[in-house]
Amino acid sequence: QVQLVESGGGSVQPGGSLRLSCAASGSILSVYVVGWYRQAPGNQREWVASITRGGTIRYDDSVKGRFTISRDNAKDAVYLQMNSLKAEDTAIYYCKGGDSLWESIVEPGPTWGQGTQVIVSA
Repeated sequence: QVQLVESGGGSVQPGGSLRLSCAASGSILSVYVVGWYRQAPGNQREWVASITRGGTIRYDDSVKGRFTISRDNAKDAVYLQMNSLKAEDTAIYYCKGGDSLWESIVEPGPTWGQGTQVIVSA
């Protein structure tokens, strides 16, 4: 089974940008849908965006217009470009693969990787 590992987090000022990477241990083409999620301190984990193998993309309203999810099959990776970052985007970000776009949005399952920390602060 292909494992996905997140990277690219860091600290940035409000209004800044970061690009997160989700690298697959094997072919990303074997993963139908990849979702990005985040968990802020004291909050539940929430869905951010998903992209399917065929290129169908969905965003949560809170990031629409600021974040862009993309998929590079040649590099076996999925990216999350985050622009116009706000303090409320501060969270640990996770990526996770799945077999259903609907499930990636509403019920991604209980297992998670380490995530990558994003801090947006002046």
